[in-house]
Amino acid sequence: MSRSIPIVSWMKSYDRSWLSVDVIAGLTVWGLIIPESMAYAGVAGLPPQFGLYTLLASTLAYAIFGTSRHLMVQPTSATAAVIASTVPAVLVTAGVVASGAQIDPAVYQAHAVAFTLVVGMVFLLASIARLGFITQFLSKPVLDGFITGLAVFVMVGQLYHLLGVDKPSGNTVQKFVAILRDVPDANWVTVALGVGGIVALSVLPRLNRRIPAGLVVLFASIALSSALDLQTTHGVEVVGRLPQGLPSPALPSVSAAALLAMIGPAIGVVLLAFSQSLGVAREYSDKHGYEIDPNQELRSFAVVNAASAVLGGQVAGGSMAPSAVNDGAGGRTQAVGIVAWGATVATVLFLTPLFESLPEAILAALILHALWHIVAARKLRYARMVAPTEFALGLATFAGVILIGVLQGMLIGLFSAVLLMVYRSSRPHLSELGRLPDVTGAYVDLERRPEALPIPGVLILRLDAPLYYANALTMRDEILRRVGASRPTTLLLDAGVQDDLDLTTADMLRSLIKTLEARGVALYVADLHLPVRDFATKVGLLDVIDENRICLTIDQALRRISAR
Repeated sequence: MSRSIPIVSWMKSYDRSWLSVDVIAGLTVWGLIIPESMAYAGVAGLPPQFGLYTLLASTLAYAIFGTSRHLMVQPTSATAAVIASTVPAVLVTAGVVASGAQIDPAVYQAHAVAFTLVVGMVFLLASIARLGFITQFLSKPVLDGFITGLAVFVMVGQLYHLLGVDKPSGNTVQKFVAILRDVPDANWVTVALGVGGIVALSVLPRLNRRIPAGLVVLFASIALSSALDLQTTHGVEVVGRLPQGLPSPALPSVSAAALLAMIGPAIGVVLLAFSQSLGVAREYSDKHGYEIDPNQELRSFAVVNAASAVLGGQVAGGSMAPSAVNDGAGGRTQAVGIVAWGATVATVLFLTPLFESLPEAILAALILHALWHIVAARKLRYARMVAPTEFALGLATFAGVILIGVLQGMLIGLFSAVLLMVYRSSRPHLSELGRLPDVTGAYVDLERRPEALPIPGVLILRLDAPLYYANALTMRDEILRRVGASRPTTLLLDAGVQDDLDLTTADMLRSLIKTLEARGVALYVADLHLPVRDFATKVGLLDVIDENRICLTIDQALRRISAR
């Protein structure tokens, strides 16, 4: 139960001294996620209450089932943008509406909720298949590039709120250029509010770390905006009126054709949301020294999105901005999410008027202040110094997010990391071994240990990576090149790294043995694992090699070679 429902585990060891900090962090996050989630509902083409209903599901469900102490789950800008582009296409594909026709808002909303449910089901299937390992294909520099790019993507997306200018369009660079072009038209009262908020968020913790800077700035700005009626007198954009009341649980009614058309896009959204969420979660797990369980994260997101669909919400994923605010406010555990959920319930029922006067510039200030630390960390700088190739992948991922989009940037990072892995594994190192004097049974790489002695007439080669179909021919050519260069009478392969075998590799080995025999070179094999031996027997590979030439160790093989 502790593995499947992590709250059972962490609640047992909860330190009561953390409660005050978690409550403050939860309330600070709550002040951010309410208006932000409604804004992301608008990005998805949905009414504001869809964002609130999503929070009712995501904050509590993730606190119960999630393994990150700092990740906050809610509607995100990336998933919202995908909904806005996917649902209309699904409606056309499924024949619900004709191409170019006006879409009924009620139909659009029902299919957006259904899409959320399909995303939850894909998360569930991925968790059953234990596909959490997929994040291992994203190397640390790639993740750093993705997270940095995502931080810049979100920050640029908030600048127009800080300046009080029109919302720009295009990729991140185009948005930034458009914002710079509109600076002369900025609302300077809005700018003063936003910059003042960032300054206060930076200075107050230095005066006293116990000051809840986020809450102070949030409610001070609401009070100031209400007292001076900044919206009317100075044109300052505010959050505005919010709907009240809890939703009634229900399932969307859509056609089977529409559900089938949603599966492909849902897989893309799952990959996007999971990579983004795991990237943010690992950012803080590395910082605070705890572990994330990727497979449990898949289960938690399955519950989150299924619950969101039942409550009439939208797709939810791990969000960088509130997670950064959570960490900045000192949050210690998932109790922050429970506090935020309780405050969200109270907000939906009673407190929506509280946020009507909240300036959008203060919301932007909270996000920009929280994300600046990630951008300023310059983690890719270390990769550039020690691993230029991986730095290039991280830079490509960053550029993809900035120049193309979040989903595309993540895919660039994933595929480039996989290609690099395949490239490296297709050209594994092959070590030529010699005996280390005065150390019984020690055989080491002759290139790295010049004091080692080669065995006359015997070429000992050690596979430093497993043979498989992608590197079989490359390794065959390298082995034959080494044999041609040293002209031994015997070739001894140390196969200790090989745990399995495939048909392509078996065919290559059969061909290699025949080629060696034609050159008068006998082949011996040391440390052949039982699964490899069993497969070799099945495919007839052992029919072309003497059983006596398969040995347990290099020493045993050398004794048999000497006796022969």
